[in-house]
Amino acid sequence: MATSKSEGPGLELIHRPRRLRMNPILRGMVEETRLSPSDFIYPMFVEEGRKGRRDREEVASMPGVFRQSIDAALKEMEQCLEAGVRAVILFGIPGRKDPMGSEAYAAKGIVQRAVSAAKRTFGADLLVVTDVCLCEYTDHGHCAPVRKGEILNDEGVTIHARTALSHAVAGADVVAPSDMMDGRVGAIRVTLDDAGFTHVPIMAYSAKYASGFYGPFREAADSTPQFGDRRSYQMNPANAEEALKEVELDLEEGADIVMVKPALPYLDIIRLVKDAFAVPVAAYNVSGEYAMVKAAARLGWIEHDRVMMESLTAIKRAGASIILTYFAKDAAALLRG
Repeated sequence: MATSKSEGPGLELIHRPRRLRMNPILRGMVEETRLSPSDFIYPMFVEEGRKGRRDREEVASMPGVFRQSIDAALKEMEQCLEAGVRAVILFGIPGRKDPMGSEAYAAKGIVQRAVSAAKRTFGADLLVVTDVCLCEYTDHGHCAPVRKGEILNDEGVTIHARTALSHAVAGADVVAPSDMMDGRVGAIRVTLDDAGFTHVPIMAYSAKYASGFYGPFREAADSTPQFGDRRSYQMNPANAEEALKEVELDLEEGADIVMVKPALPYLDIIRLVKDAFAVPVAAYNVSGEYAMVKAAARLGWIEHDRVMMESLTAIKRAGASIILTYFAKDAAALLRG
């Protein structure tokens, strides 16, 4: 076997991995993980009652992300399509809140109207996903009704199923329950099927951890719990095997896509899920991950675009075929040159 002599003392190297890295064309040919704009879902916040105010307001902790009216959101959806991003997920900020989160399933609710407007405007060109949860709609900020300090799982499931149906009626292409109440995927599947929406997929937030990376989102969505926290229903960050159990249960109940959230601190979980189940895996590159990159870049500590693309590539390399990210438009623009 031929060897090549090193310039160093006494070394003869057969394998030189650098050979495949030195030419940029060849480096691209052997690249193992490739991002595409088609990988991304762009999260958007639509807010009730912006008449008389600016159509959009930037979230202080998330530069480039806005709480906005439906009309402003439609303009940003058009920007997404121009960048090559063909999917959005909508989060609603209602004009009023109550203990049951009734605006979540209101026929004329903010998300329902936004979905209808998006589908009228863009039709099949844009995939519209809806977040199904109550935390933005309840006056206590929890993801299900509360009685004497207890989070009521089954009552929450009933409301989430009703909310998912209202989104499907409005024209949602995919519904995405994010509450982590036990049994909600099955209830949503039955409710949708009974109403004739057998074609609407469920993207379940299956392994959603009780994470410290959600802070900026809670500012954006006005969804901070008014008491306690969400550790009794979101997962313990220390647990991995439990994630597989949660995913398996959601699949048994009818989930079509499963999600791991957050993404970057849980790359190992994404890989575990991908290896264990032959289903599409989504990962949410959450608000705290986004905000840290933005803040460090503003201080000149990191290269924004390089770190953004490295982070998204890591998520895909771990096994995610779908990435929910606030970077979607910027990343897509870079990918398309």
